[in-house]
Amino acid sequence: MADVAQLSTSLRRGTLEFCVLAMVEHEDRYGTEIVRRFGEERNLAASEGTIYPLLSRLRRVGWLDSKWSESPSGPPRRYYALTDTGRSALEHFRSEWVSFRQTVDRLVGTGGA
Repeated sequence: MADVAQLSTSLRRGTLEFCVLAMVEHEDRYGTEIVRRFGEERNLAASEGTIYPLLSRLRRVGWLDSKWSESPSGPPRRYYALTDTGRSALEHFRSEWVSFRQTVDRLVGTGGA
């Protein structure tokens, strides 16, 4: 039987990329800001070693774009923005997620119905 930590890791693995897409949906964000935001969510906390490779992969598949911008404090920052393809992927995920979550809630007895 899988331990609790392994279960949490497995649940996060398939959803982190869509959480990143949602974070940059309305506002461009830089990597450290994304890592910090994940750190605020106990169930989604992810390290730089997880987030930066994920950001690179999302750029390679065309779901994110990036640009360098001067920072008011310190070196320039790479800001990430959602592409049209990324927006389509996020919308598809949202519709699939609702159905998936409802099915799982029903099967494990957390759906209330």
